[in-house]
Amino acid sequence: QVKLVESGGDSVTIGASLKLTCVVSGATFSPDYMGWFRQAPGGEREGVVGISPDGTATWYADSVNGRFIASRDNAKDSLFLEMNNLKPEDTGVYYCATGYRGPRALRTSSYRYWGQGTRVTVSS
Repeated sequence: QVKLVESGGDSVTIGASLKLTCVVSGATFSPDYMGWFRQAPGGEREGVVGISPDGTATWYADSVNGRFIASRDNAKDSLFLEMNNLKPEDTGVYYCATGYRGPRALRTSSYRYWGQGTRVTVSS
C-alpha cells in the first residue's frame, strides 16, 4: 500500500514563500515520476509540476514556472515544492502523486497514488 502525506501548507500573504513536503511510504515505492497538483476552491485539480525519478527533469505549468521549484530526496522518499512570490491564484489544496502510468506528467490521470493534500491560502 503506497501512502503519500503532504505537509507545509499555510495561510500567507502575497509575495511570501512556502515549502511543501510529500513523504512516500509503502513497500512498492521506488523512484518513480512524481507530481504536484493543486485544486482551487470550486475548481478542478490541475498539474503544477512533474519530476523525473532521478530529479533531473521537471515540467512546470506556465502559471508557476519561474516561481516554484520542485525537488526530491529519494533517500528520504520525499518530494518538495518550494513556492516563491505567492499570488492569490496559488490558493488551493496541494496534492502530491506517484505511481506514474503516463502519458503526461501534468495530467491527473497519469498517476495512481495520491495524498490527502495540504492547504495553501494566499491573501492580502
